[in-house]
Amino acid sequence: MPGSNQMTTPLTCFFVSFSIFFLFLLEGCNFEKEASKTFSVGLLTPGSVNDGGWNQGAFEGLQNIETVLNARTSHVETRSPAEFEEAFRGYAADGYDLVFGHGFEYQEAAARAGKDFPETIFITTSGNTVLENVAPMVFRLEEATFLCGLLGARLSATGMIGMVGGIDLPSIRSTFDAFALGAKTGRPDIEAREVFIGNFDDAAAAKEAARALLSAGADFLIHQANDAGRGVFDALADRDEADPIYACGTNRDQSLLSPSVVIASATLDIPMAFLKLAREVLSGNFVAEPLLLGMSDGVVDFVWNNSLAANIESEIKFDLEVAKEKIRSGHILISNVKALGD
Repeated sequence: MPGSNQMTTPLTCFFVSFSIFFLFLLEGCNFEKEASKTFSVGLLTPGSVNDGGWNQGAFEGLQNIETVLNARTSHVETRSPAEFEEAFRGYAADGYDLVFGHGFEYQEAAARAGKDFPETIFITTSGNTVLENVAPMVFRLEEATFLCGLLGARLSATGMIGMVGGIDLPSIRSTFDAFALGAKTGRPDIEAREVFIGNFDDAAAAKEAARALLSAGADFLIHQANDAGRGVFDALADRDEADPIYACGTNRDQSLLSPSVVIASATLDIPMAFLKLAREVLSGNFVAEPLLLGMSDGVVDFVWNNSLAANIESEIKFDLEVAKEKIRSGHILISNVKALGD
């Protein structure tokens, strides 16, 4: 039936062609769906991201990830362990690829959430908990607070320096121990006193703690109190005495918070560290292990307030730069707050 064959062939070709077109259309839709999937990153902080230090650095890191990697990002301020875990689980349930818990206190909640949400990577900034999808990012800020202590000892006229902390966490205590060690290195008879106010928000309490240290004879201070640290700077700025008493800032260059008080800062480049880890997660190269970051990585630094440093003897500044270079190069090792070599 030749006539019948001539009718069937075009119809067959039509349906075959339409089927192929439809398959390509479906494939194209799947491709677009895959391409539109956005890399998602969440951040939990224990306090305000306007603290001028620890939390602000983390938030800028999150913004950096959003800009550079075109990621979907979100931040939540959490105050209690119950909130920690709830926020972790909320992000994971929403399909977030990576969530940072910004502090030592987040690691237990991260471990619990991590077991139930294996597709999400949980990072705590401090700590030692490691699971298949949970790891700590450990900043060796001790390398810089050691130098702050060395500076304080060299500048002190009374032989006493002071520390004001928020909550007595291991990650904060280690920086204070390094500060005291640096001071003892510069002056063996120095006394280093510490006060913890029990929170990271009460600037008035930090101010009173700083005043108490000043009354006891301290003439150089450092804080690890996040937003409350402003109270330490205020206590020094309010003094009527002619002789200045200086302080070291922490986590960021805090000289802009109190230009007449903050002579130097122990700093962290958190945005650099966050972006590096986010790229590893995005590329599929993430390995759950402690990520240790210090001066040799360019993440930790000791920076001067140049306007105040001009008042410091050149010999002291030179000695600080020599010690800084030895730490950066590994000739002085500050690990677990022990000087292992020089």
